[in-house]
Amino acid sequence: MSGAATVTRGQPPRADVLGVGVSAITVEDGLQTIDRWISEKDPNYVCVTGVHGVMESQRDPQLRQIHNEAGLVTPDGMPLVWLSRRMGFPATERVYGPDLMLEVCQRSIDRGYRHFFFGGGKTVPAQLAYRLSRKFPGLKVVGTHSPPFRPATEQEDAEIVDHINESEADIVWVGLSTPKQERWMAAHRPLLNAPVLVGVGAAFDFHAGLKRQAPPWMQKNGLEWLFRMASEPTRLGPRYLTNNPAFVWQVLRQGFPRAAA
Repeated sequence: MSGAATVTRGQPPRADVLGVGVSAITVEDGLQTIDRWISEKDPNYVCVTGVHGVMESQRDPQLRQIHNEAGLVTPDGMPLVWLSRRMGFPATERVYGPDLMLEVCQRSIDRGYRHFFFGGGKTVPAQLAYRLSRKFPGLKVVGTHSPPFRPATEQEDAEIVDHINESEADIVWVGLSTPKQERWMAAHRPLLNAPVLVGVGAAFDFHAGLKRQAPPWMQKNGLEWLFRMASEPTRLGPRYLTNNPAFVWQVLRQGFPRAAA
């Protein structure tokens, strides 16, 4: 970890966390950036990233590049927030995928943004669209699609691209989990007309009412992983028990960064 901030033209500054440029932003910064992309029809994708995404990027240089080419890499986990603040960005907030989705939906009512939900199990995106439409009356949902768990054929992929483009969506929410959703966004960014793609993973299941979220006090103290691991030990236990210690070790080994002068 160099501790140096990286800045790409037209984007918020980034903190270098083990080679992944994490956007040093607040929730409002993220919302304003998405507003700008839509108003200017500037195509971008958003990686909502925590320790899991950073550690997967250590093992896969291509995934690290996908993150670093994203318009935003939001600090989804508190460890990324704490490190960003230590690097000289004291205003950095956690920009949590499920909360970002709700904030954007709320903002959409006045702005008229059109939403497409891509990902999740067979009934999940439709259920998600239903619940969000009830929560935010007037929300414009222009399409949903649950992809097969196997790789899509070329014809299937072309059909979903056409479906999304015909919907004239402004925002495509992608719920495929990391790293699948990041790869999908990077591969499909050149093919889709929607200005904004956002990978939000478990937010689909949370807002569809299929899974519980950690209590706010656990989220604020960096303990959401513990709640999720207890809820899904078979699926998530190996991830957290491998990635979390490895992340702490690599941060300690490379040294805590100092705040920028």
